[in-house]
Amino acid sequence: MPASNATSRFSDRVENYVRYRPGYPAEALRVLEMECGLIPRHVIADVASGTGIWTRMLLENGNRVFAVEPNAEMRRAGERLLSALPNLISTAGNAEATTLPEGSVDFVTAAQAAHWFERGAARQEFVRILKPGGWLVLLWNERLIDRTPFLHAYEQLLLTHGTDYEEIRHERTTEAVNEFFDPAPYAERSFAMRQEFDYAGLEGRLLSSSYAPAPGHTKHAPMLRELRRIFDENSSAGRVVFEYTTRIYFGRLK
Repeated sequence: MPASNATSRFSDRVENYVRYRPGYPAEALRVLEMECGLIPRHVIADVASGTGIWTRMLLENGNRVFAVEPNAEMRRAGERLLSALPNLISTAGNAEATTLPEGSVDFVTAAQAAHWFERGAARQEFVRILKPGGWLVLLWNERLIDRTPFLHAYEQLLLTHGTDYEEIRHERTTEAVNEFFDPAPYAERSFAMRQEFDYAGLEGRLLSSSYAPAPGHTKHAPMLRELRRIFDENSSAGRVVFEYTTRIYFGRLK
């Protein structure tokens, strides 16, 4: 996928992204503390930081964070949402050209983002900005697709109405992990997570996805009619549940 498209495709989805995208379990941060020795004095480059969902956890841990984000709308949202927290350095850059000095950070992290990167160029850039012995951390929330009738029906909706869903679904994107770390070894940990939504929240969650056709697209109205049907058939007490596996991959690059 062209880098320009990967950068721009969330521009009209920022508010839904802020309100409805899942966060990350506290256990992910504990893994970095226990297994990578993360402490508050470490400096972190959070690459493709978006609206700052993962960045917030790092800042609240006391770390100084370069939030590197190429999309201006997403970057401004992150600045607004994180303005009360110290140690944020909002940076207009991307994975292949972060603009950060050589050997300036202890950790590079990328949450829900590394599948968009040009892998060879991004890895080279990560090696450049990391201090010797620095860590690369890649995270994804993978939505479970067959755990419940609702999750199965939602997956079928995306396959039917999504613009390019099959090309970017995450069970394919995480296959790229080897390319980021090779030849360095890495470890993986996983945790369960969930979100509950009423219908308005479910619609917002769907429309936060880059592959959901936007208003004006021929598939938009049929998609929402199908979403309403799925909700009505599967909700309990006016709610549906998204279940995820949060996967975190970490290793030293040099």
